[in-house]
Amino acid sequence: MASQSTYEYYRADLTKLPPLRAVAETLLCDPRIREVTAAEAYELALAQWDVQVTDLPIYPKAAKRLGLPKGAKVINNCQGKIVGRTAMARRFYTRLPDPEKRKVLADLREAVSDLQRRPLIKAQAIVGLDPELMIKATIIGGTDDAVNIFNWLANFTPYAELRKVYEKSPKLPIQDIIVIGDNLWRNEDPYYHNQGFPQLALVDEDANVIYNFGMRYFGERKKGTLTLAWTSGIRVGMAACHGGVKELDFSGCADQAAKAVGKRSVAFFGLSGTGKSSHTNSHDNGGTLPAGFKKVVLHDDAFQIDVAKKVCRVWEPTLFDKTDSRPLGHPDWKYMIAVQNHGVISVDGKNLPLGQDLRNPNGRALIDRDLLGEWVNRCSFPNLICWLMKDTALPPVIRFKDPILAVAMGASLMTRRNQAENVSEEELKKLVFIPFANPFRVYELWKDVEAFLNVFEHGAMGYSFNSVGFWRSADDDLHKIPLQTSLTLQSSIVLDKLEWEDWSLLPGAQLPARKSVEKVLPGYTLAYDPDKVENLEEYKAVLKDRFDQRRIFLQGSDLHDKPDLLADLVRVLRIKA
Repeated sequence: MASQSTYEYYRADLTKLPPLRAVAETLLCDPRIREVTAAEAYELALAQWDVQVTDLPIYPKAAKRLGLPKGAKVINNCQGKIVGRTAMARRFYTRLPDPEKRKVLADLREAVSDLQRRPLIKAQAIVGLDPELMIKATIIGGTDDAVNIFNWLANFTPYAELRKVYEKSPKLPIQDIIVIGDNLWRNEDPYYHNQGFPQLALVDEDANVIYNFGMRYFGERKKGTLTLAWTSGIRVGMAACHGGVKELDFSGCADQAAKAVGKRSVAFFGLSGTGKSSHTNSHDNGGTLPAGFKKVVLHDDAFQIDVAKKVCRVWEPTLFDKTDSRPLGHPDWKYMIAVQNHGVISVDGKNLPLGQDLRNPNGRALIDRDLLGEWVNRCSFPNLICWLMKDTALPPVIRFKDPILAVAMGASLMTRRNQAENVSEEELKKLVFIPFANPFRVYELWKDVEAFLNVFEHGAMGYSFNSVGFWRSADDDLHKIPLQTSLTLQSSIVLDKLEWEDWSLLPGAQLPARKSVEKVLPGYTLAYDPDKVENLEEYKAVLKDRFDQRRIFLQGSDLHDKPDLLADLVRVLRIKA
């Protein structure tokens, strides 16, 4: 399905055209703004002051898709103080009081007027790769921001590539997306967030428009666009997913028990550093999957669940991954399209980007989806929904047989911030709640709660995985939870190798039964049984406090607009200690 132009969407009553959309549409219609292809944006980026060309070839299939010359090289876009997202810079126009709306709108018009003093370019892309969920998007910026426009086209799909498919799609009741960026914006008004320098992400999710001012980091353009795409999916009744999803097929396995499992689709939700990409992308779960299985990956970061048609749909043809675990010579480097905030080193006369966050935290790369092996643009409805937590009071894995509890745990997903975000050192240490692991949600939380409750009521089973470590004797004395342990548990769940028993401390939740888990992970019970921790009463007090925090968080949210729903969620988040 295709989105609608501004005129198509508002033509019945143009007086309903929102002001942020009107400002964006006016700029979009300026004939002096040159439309560029990915290849043209790449050439302009080569001249940009903060862009360095390396000697690493762009993955040939990606270069061909983007119309780049054979042998085109990866470019490295480096920033200074800010190398991550700045959530504090977001302002949601529709939620502002009227006096603030008037102020922000006046400042916006002034900012766009200043932007028009410089040579501007624009580009068009299609967000979404399944013919039944596609949104046309346009990005506008200065020629001094060509690298972000190139990266944006590479991250999504240049319009010309899918034009024929898109134009045959029936229309969605959704507007095209418009993204406008100005890296050079400066406004010292203390109303706007200033951490490093002034920044503003001005969002009107109802109008499908976002402005990124004073923001050089590509992740702002990417996640800003995805924020509007996810919200569009919610508007047409789908569940928005900041996560990864894969489909495993065991029908070709010689092992009869595995063969009987058939196909399983598994989705993982978590912030950077929780194992989301590792769980989604691992080739064979660390060698724990049986010979003969097949795997396809939809994506490791963003998709939409269509409950009505029991499928998942993808938004992007690329990955935007951290490279902190990819040293020189790692096989993943051959799939690279572009990198951001990387050190560069000369090796045998060739300048190559360095991973492992040696220059700064949160080094990032745009990587072709071929890295994942076999991929698809649509996969089956998820059998398993897995919340990836950073809560030291939780065992490595929990199953939620109560769908209300599964949703409540997702809605109060507890984690720690990471260096992908532009926050202070103090903020990095705090436990925070990021509902459904999606810091980009711009609509009411109850809409996500209803969407995921619908997913669980249609057959998904909920789990949580804890990757930060589990209580040994105190909150800072932990049993480590290696990635291999989590991957082994994932495989055991998918293959029905685990039996489950009720967790007495949390009604509606279950833990792996000792006999079954010890077969796949000897010593698991000794390390991770909540009844066998040291300082048991102190542990129970901490566990109870964490769940009290969860309830308080939800009680302070907009779920008050849905009191019956809130009451159900709060009811199940209780520790019996």
